[in-house]
Amino acid sequence: MAYIDGTIIPIPAGNKAAYVEKASAMAKLFVEFGAIRVMENWANDISRGKINDFYTATLAEKGETIAFSWIEWPDKATRDAAWGKLMADPRMANNNMNQIMSGQRMIWGGFENIVEVKA
Repeated sequence: MAYIDGTIIPIPAGNKAAYVEKASAMAKLFVEFGAIRVMENWANDISRGKINDFYTATLAEKGETIAFSWIEWPDKATRDAAWGKLMADPRMANNNMNQIMSGQRMIWGGFENIVEVKA
């Protein structure tokens, strides 16, 4: 069953085009190393919560919005092997993503699929 890496990232709204460019290049690497699909999503309808929300979870600052992303892998073994190769790949070292976003406030993790319904 598929395995998912998911992230939420606060990004200055003015960096959207730069983020799309870098994320697109990185998505090609993920696919090269075995990902089935890479989805990058830009917030356009998220609410501010009374206790918690995407903004407070990422400590988003004024003028920042949220990118919600996921990478679909065929399984965890493929994902684990790919991340080892990705982190050693020189193209990852030169991605300069920290100039576009605050990686320190990115929330990420790996997720086992427990329900899947398709049309």
